[in-house]
Amino acid sequence: MAPNLYALILAGGSGTRLWPRSQPQLPKQFLDFTGDGSLLQLARQRLHPLIPVARTFVATHTDHRVLAHQQLGSVPAGNILAEPSARGTAAAIGLAALHIRRRDPLGIMAVLTADHLISKKREFQTALKSAALLAADGWLVTLGITPSRAETGYGYIQRGPALPAHGAQRAYRVARFVEKPAAQSAAAYLASGEYSWNSGMFIWRAQRVLEEMALHMPKLSAGLEQIGAALGQAHAARTMAKVWPQLPVETIDYGVMEKAARVALLPVEIGWSDVGSWDVVYNLLPHDAHGNAVSGQHASQDTRNSLIYSGHRMVATLGLQDMVVVDTPTALLICPRNRAQDVKLLAQMAAQKPKAGAPKKKRGTAAARKPAARAKTKPRKRA
Repeated sequence: MAPNLYALILAGGSGTRLWPRSQPQLPKQFLDFTGDGSLLQLARQRLHPLIPVARTFVATHTDHRVLAHQQLGSVPAGNILAEPSARGTAAAIGLAALHIRRRDPLGIMAVLTADHLISKKREFQTALKSAALLAADGWLVTLGITPSRAETGYGYIQRGPALPAHGAQRAYRVARFVEKPAAQSAAAYLASGEYSWNSGMFIWRAQRVLEEMALHMPKLSAGLEQIGAALGQAHAARTMAKVWPQLPVETIDYGVMEKAARVALLPVEIGWSDVGSWDVVYNLLPHDAHGNAVSGQHASQDTRNSLIYSGHRMVATLGLQDMVVVDTPTALLICPRNRAQDVKLLAQMAAQKPKAGAPKKKRGTAAARKPAARAKTKPRKRA
């Protein structure tokens, strides 16, 4: 165990790209896509035994606090931090940093997300140990994934000069953060060997990140310090309810990481996957002889390289290739695998549709629909 190392698992978000399985009342982080447990449960399991449950925090929406506690029964209820509304990753991280600082002024926090899969647990924990040593020396550390392809769906981080050794892995000063690039730029980044994918995983002292927020995000910092001053007091809930909705909405990347001076990149190879679309799920599941990834009952004829996902009834396909079929009790999704990133558009459309069986709006009475009588006016005299 690392005595000063804490974990924050970010478990907010709606996961609209994994609609219709992911729904507002049960978003993707609480779902089991591989048969090994929900994404949230797997996020906690890969921390054992490095970080105990008593030093694990989870940030999620108020509506999902009970669900998070049910899935992570060993994590203390007080460590499940409920966000009344989504205010971005900076606010969620700041809230957890307040709790960790209050418990341990020298506490180091590893910020992780619940929608990643990591297959190399030992290498992951080794990376956290090395990052914690850097954080203890005052660095804001980000884990960078060694890219395997010219991916346009992720942000990139360019490494600068190497830093003195901290632990088992080499770290570098960050040269710059890059937004999701065009295909040509992504290919150039891959060929250069100087870039890593931005994983969204960070390690730093809780006090250190709060200081950076005060420097670069003063309005957010002022609100967070109001919440922090009330922790443990009778009026803590009232303060949270009053201050939280007024906090600015911002990501930690834009708010702090792209502005701070001492930012370190730790490149890692940990078997990382961002479970962000059905095409990713297709690649995670085992494939049959025809390249199909199947979850549930499936009858197939001339179907190849497709994802068939159903948990409640038989799905039969004929002549499909490179397709996604996701059948749930509430909706059926059919789309090409190369359009999986656009599923969020369908989720938005579905959210605006009235549910089947919902009562129709009553039309007004005949009297109400009758146009109002026109006021009589005197005829105008001609000039």
